[in-house]
Amino acid sequence: MAAYLIVNVEVTDPVRYAEYIKQAPASIAQYGGKYLARAGRAETLEGEWTPKRLVVLEFPTYDRAKAWWACEEYRGPKALRQSASVTNMILVEGMP
Repeated sequence: MAAYLIVNVEVTDPVRYAEYIKQAPASIAQYGGKYLARAGRAETLEGEWTPKRLVVLEFPTYDRAKAWWACEEYRGPKALRQSASVTNMILVEGMP
């Protein structure tokens, strides 16, 4: 069953983050992931959550998503993202 990474990113260094945007997609695709939403318009309808840059990724399985996040191919891009932003990320399993 599919799994979804939901990511809220506050970019602190736009130049470095732009480089991350170039590097990350290859590793995501390698693990079967795909972007469902990436920094489009977001609006809070209830509550106090105000996302900055919202990204939603779909992976074939929960385990594939975790494998991608910990993989060697993503190590460099992950460090770049972490140095250029403040990120909140959750992984949630989809419905069967």
